[in-house]
Amino acid sequence: MAETTVETTSASIPPRMTLPGRESKTSLSNLVWNIADQLRGVYKPAQYGSVVLPMTILRRMECMIAPHKAKILNATGLITNEQMLLRYVKREYDLNLYNTADYTLKTLLNEPADLAENLKEYVNGFSANVADIFDRYGFEKQIDKLDEKDRLFFVVQQFAEVDLDPAVVSNTDMGSIFEDLIRRFAAASNETAGEHFTPRDAVHLLVDLLLAPDDDALSRSGAVRHVYDPTCGTGGMLSVIEEHILEQNPEASIVMAGQELNDESYAICKSDMISKGQDADAIALGDTLASDKHFGRTFDYVMSNPPYGGDWKSSQAKVIDEHKSMGFTGRFGAGLPRISDGQMLFLQHVVAKMRTKRDGGGRAGIVLNGSPLFTGGAGSGESEVRRWLLESDLVDAIVALPINMFYNTGIATYIWILDNDKPEERRGKVQLIDASKRWTKLRKGLGSKNREITESDREAIAKLYAAFEEGPESKILEPADFGYQEITVERPLKLRFDLNAETIAAAMDTTPVAKLGETDRERLRLALESLAGRTWMDRAQFLADLKRSAKERSITLSAPVVKAVWLAVGVRDDEAAACTDAKGSVEADPSLRDTELVPLREDIQDYFEREVLPFAPEARIDHSKTRVGYEIPFTRLFYVYEPPRPLAEIDAELKELTDEIISMLREVEA
Repeated sequence: MAETTVETTSASIPPRMTLPGRESKTSLSNLVWNIADQLRGVYKPAQYGSVVLPMTILRRMECMIAPHKAKILNATGLITNEQMLLRYVKREYDLNLYNTADYTLKTLLNEPADLAENLKEYVNGFSANVADIFDRYGFEKQIDKLDEKDRLFFVVQQFAEVDLDPAVVSNTDMGSIFEDLIRRFAAASNETAGEHFTPRDAVHLLVDLLLAPDDDALSRSGAVRHVYDPTCGTGGMLSVIEEHILEQNPEASIVMAGQELNDESYAICKSDMISKGQDADAIALGDTLASDKHFGRTFDYVMSNPPYGGDWKSSQAKVIDEHKSMGFTGRFGAGLPRISDGQMLFLQHVVAKMRTKRDGGGRAGIVLNGSPLFTGGAGSGESEVRRWLLESDLVDAIVALPINMFYNTGIATYIWILDNDKPEERRGKVQLIDASKRWTKLRKGLGSKNREITESDREAIAKLYAAFEEGPESKILEPADFGYQEITVERPLKLRFDLNAETIAAAMDTTPVAKLGETDRERLRLALESLAGRTWMDRAQFLADLKRSAKERSITLSAPVVKAVWLAVGVRDDEAAACTDAKGSVEADPSLRDTELVPLREDIQDYFEREVLPFAPEARIDHSKTRVGYEIPFTRLFYVYEPPRPLAEIDAELKELTDEIISMLREVEA
């Protein structure tokens, strides 16, 4: 199609911007944002992404295909089978996509009257493996809307000038551009951009730790590594680990896979993976917890930054079914957390996706908030998951990150490093690293993020990990150090019974008594009143007298009525006799029931005799209720006591401030 000069009016097309040829990722992001800002009035700022993101993807794909466009078009006349054509394009040009339409964004401008229909034809000309990318954005509807509002020509014209050639903009930089645009769109609508991607400084640290033990193997000729992210967002983690591996070994082969729930993030990630030469099915769309789209596959490295504190109600039925029907042959055999937080489910999922020890082992890195460290008592789903992870020696290290590291939250976060085939020196050990003070303040905050982990910070943290030594920022523990036994301490039920007008009224108001017939109720009242004024220090004697008095008035008391009466009348009295059941066993007082957490390494009886009996000589342990629990008290393990300032120092400072205030007031009065 020959190029022709197109006349346009200033009313229909906004002023054209100056577009430099080669741009940094920041300026390119600004450039695309400026194009988006010209949509004001037609779209709200929060809606810019529905146009800008698919157009950016389209332009990126066009730039990838451009050097081979003519040859691919020639091949389409000879190869009609889609799969055969895709294999041909992959073999000849190392591309995982093609386009059969005889258009580019620039040549589309030659027929402005048919621009909308021709653009749709152009988009539909892409190979089937990428077609759903545009479907996820409802792109054809956006084309019609832009055309109706007289903005389509402008958008196509501006994007046709943006150079997104892979030789100019690397895949990693392309991912950064997408993430920056998402952040801006989210900020414009007060949404949480952090749900879509993880700050790159945190990802770089995670990858450094994940790859640390594999440095030698990665440098070997023919190294192949399979990588997976079950919450891949826009693909930032996958891009960073690819970059790190290729820096160590440019000849390494990296096979990537991921799954994402959000349509737009999925579309971006898929287009990015295709541009890297990955398989079209590498990125799957769907709820990872409900349906593992990479079922049966395991990986050398697994990475994830799942939602913090997000409930898993939408996945509940399928998760519970998998837990019950498959146990440890499925993903969630260790236990199910409370419905309000699914982080522990993702922890189990990443373990299930690690390559087995028999096949060479796998490592995983996952970013979580503090909840998985300690939430849930002994026997809870969370505790059982921690128990399984620790007793199975799967936890290699946990690193506390600085607060205010993420775009949408300022809370404390942690990187868990998991390994099912640890090096000899790390087996049976867990390393905790406190990197919460390893940060540099950003000159300009981004949402909640006002701190970053610089390269020097990362190097320092990586050295702590590699050294594997005890120190102020590093603790080396064994799995049993995190375990405890929750014992139930019971004390005997001792009650005193005083019958008077008040306690008789309380007994008559109980539900079982209220259900008696009117005659029986009156007879019970008379039986109680006949005993008024007396005190019993033994429940057995009180009940014997009560039943005798009731029998004299021709009423037989049922067990529920008897229990309701003595519960209403009895009050705790240490001088009373202990209550016993029908077998003569001492009953426990529920109001005095207590629990104690005994370190797993300590003998329960020794602890009980030292910590409980001196203060409660009649106490006993109900061994039937003893449960084992696990928690990781990260903050407590790194706590360093700081003595309070001397009072004299505080008084001196207060006096200095008071004198300063008085002096300032005198100046005002003068």
